Amino acid sequence: MSILADAETQVLIQGITGSEGSFHARRMVAYGTKVVAGVTPGKGGTALDGIPVYNSVEEALARHELDASVIFVPARFAPDAIVEAADAGIELIVCITERIPVHQMLRVYHMLKARGVRLIGPNCPGLISPGKAKLGIMPEQVFTPGPVGIVSRSGTLTYEIAWQLTRAGLGQSTVVGIGGDPIVGSSFVEILELFEEDPETELVVLVGEIGGRDEEEAAEFISAEMEKPVVAYIAGFSAPPGKRMGHAGAIITGGEGTAQAKAAALDRKGVPVGRTPREVAELARRALKG
Repeated sequence: MSILADAETQVLIQGITGSEGSFHARRMVAYGTKVVAGVTPGKGGTALDGIPVYNSVEEALARHELDASVIFVPARFAPDAIVEAADAGIELIVCITERIPVHQMLRVYHMLKARGVRLIGPNCPGLISPGKAKLGIMPEQVFTPGPVGIVSRSGTLTYEIAWQLTRAGLGQSTVVGIGGDPIVGSSFVEILELFEEDPETELVVLVGEIGGRDEEEAAEFISAEMEKPVVAYIAGFSAPPGKRMGHAGAIITGGEGTAQAKAAALDRKGVPVGRTPREVAELARRALKG
């Protein structure tokens, strides 16, 4: 089993005719993802490799059953694209777009929560259920099916840790990149809840980075609510004090948000923290062996 998406998930791509949208649409289809329609305003009636393109999400939904939408739309149009998908009734939206203004995402965030729509992203690599479906831009060659769930704020580190797990013989159930912006649609805790309920996920790897309090909140949730083992990796131990690093969300305020503080919070709650991706894989291997 997997969370969020599987081999039967029927996917819409908003912005499918753009350079990024078309490139990754083809990669998603080649992986086996059921991409059944695309949307680009003004391009309705055309097609991409046989995938019909519509002018609006509403038009696409009139002709197809759609479970999820993946958004490859420029930042100035992405908030409206998210709202359009939510208004049409799509329950899972994956927004790859980066550099969406915070005040716009704040408005969208509250609207989606009120409607019960799940958003992954923005500024994220998407998600992959290895061997079943890929929604986004993750390099599928580093993943393999198995019992380890991954939830991460970082794209590149996600791939490296997944590759180390794969090399150690530990495949993945689903890998979710939640995004590194100050406001993202789904938190660590919300994805951890799904992994805890998934019968085929036996262990979870949490990949965090400096800035914010998401990892500390995740540590509290893991201690109070999770029975499955969790191991973690926190990027940023060598980050220079006072300098913003990486994602827009990687902002340290006072003594909060440092890699050291996050690792300490996780360790206090019984979550081992690896200092390298290879060490994370070793911690996962030990935890699964019991």
